Amino acid sequence: MADLALARRVLETEAAAIQALIPRLNHHFDQAVDLLLNCRGRVIVTGMGKSGIICRKIAATLTSTGTPALFLSPAEAVHGDLGVIQADDVVLALSNSGETEILQLLETIRRLGTKLIAITGGGNSTLAQAADVALDCSVTEEACPLNLVPTASTTAALAIGDALAVTLAAEKGFKQEDFANLHPGGKLGKRLMRVAQLMHSGKQCPTVRADTRMRDVIYEMSSKGLGMTCVVDADGKLLGIITDGDLRRQMERVSDILELRAGDAMTPGPVSMPPTTLAVEALHIMEQRKITSIVVIDPGTDRVSGVVHLHDLWDRNGLIPEP
Repeated sequence: MADLALARRVLETEAAAIQALIPRLNHHFDQAVDLLLNCRGRVIVTGMGKSGIICRKIAATLTSTGTPALFLSPAEAVHGDLGVIQADDVVLALSNSGETEILQLLETIRRLGTKLIAITGGGNSTLAQAADVALDCSVTEEACPLNLVPTASTTAALAIGDALAVTLAAEKGFKQEDFANLHPGGKLGKRLMRVAQLMHSGKQCPTVRADTRMRDVIYEMSSKGLGMTCVVDADGKLLGIITDGDLRRQMERVSDILELRAGDAMTPGPVSMPPTTLAVEALHIMEQRKITSIVVIDPGTDRVSGVVHLHDLWDRNGLIPEP
């Protein structure tokens, strides 16, 4: 059987390493954020071995939150990739010892005048001493029983990177809309889409006039396949909606439903929203109201722009899970 006691100790050690970083967030951290905030170029994140893997994640997090960043391998840098670094960039270097191949980049960094932020466990190391700002990421021990494999140290470095990226995004005023623009694909992208991108519009939007006969109303609902139709006036302004449920209720109330007009069967004042509403907000409203469709209207004219259906917010691959 697995050694659960050891597994728990690994998690406890790594959690303790992150907790130990909290009191170290001081003016040096502020200076690092300021350097990144004022960077006119890109953030070049560099590190060797396991630190390099952490660097790739930090670079990805920075980029996804509005700060252009890329990973540079120190080994590849000294074989031609040093040209990536420009004077307007900020180099973010990770090294637990502060004495790795990253030191070979220092001459170029200083010659260009590029700012350097070091995340290191060696406060008196060559890298820390050469940096414009050095962040203490030292750990008392690794989670490895041999105290050799980078575990707690890389977890701590990743946490510091996340703290920098998230604080920087907040300082830049990075908003949900900005995140949506940078994540057009996958689960996050779909949740942050606007309903204008998902709604049924034009000929796909079920629409009838208030004086439309019920036979034609039913045909419109069936042909568009949304289980509802909008009811509009002569100018296209929303008056109400008719759903499958409304039809069932009318069939119980009247002897011949086909004698009715759309205005007789509609539910006035339905839930509506502007096209700029986020898909996740629309999903929340549907869950709260227990409805399957919302009419999208132009806020300036109250004209129907389209209809967003619950199925539009689901994806066959589960990008937005069924509530």
